[in-house]
Amino acid sequence: MEAITLAVVSAGLSQPSSTRLLADRLAEAVADRLTRAGREVRIEHVELRELAHPIADNLVTGFPGEPLPHAIDTVTGADAVIAVSPIFSASYSGLFKSFFDVLEQGALAGKPALLGATGGTARHSLALDHALRPLFAYLRAAVVPSAVFAASEDWASAEQNGLRLHIDRAADELVAVLLQQPARLRRPDAFADVVPFEQQLAALRLP
Repeated sequence: MEAITLAVVSAGLSQPSSTRLLADRLAEAVADRLTRAGREVRIEHVELRELAHPIADNLVTGFPGEPLPHAIDTVTGADAVIAVSPIFSASYSGLFKSFFDVLEQGALAGKPALLGATGGTARHSLALDHALRPLFAYLRAAVVPSAVFAASEDWASAEQNGLRLHIDRAADELVAVLLQQPARLRRPDAFADVVPFEQQLAALRLP
């Protein structure tokens, strides 16, 4: 039985980063459940901070410089994606958006995804539903119902239990999807067989 691969994308800019910390916690929770279910797990990290220059070069020139192609292959070839962004100005970071902009259309179609975000206060948590979910809906990823937001105060020891509950619930949902049907067995593009409207209309025209 093949190992289940998790691509963990984090867009934190600082080092150490609370965004990377949340991404690690989510990946560990998912991996722990899969291991207990008897599945081998491989976790592959994509740290966008290290790819800022190649991403910018690709957007300007259209040519992905190393090591961007490897990061793209890691995400598109994984069984599931865990994606976490810091929240700036009520939305995901520009670096986070730029990375997903360079993926080919349909590359994430049908792929299970778990979303997370970090911010200074809990008020920024709305960005999960108003920014990240619409982005991944456009990418046609299969996003699990629960997303996880971690504000600065959530990392204090007295608040860890609440954050842990959110992480556990989201991990349970992603694992349930993965154990039901690994992503690599799904059709790569859920709309691959859809005939464009223009072609349908042309077929109806009389000779």
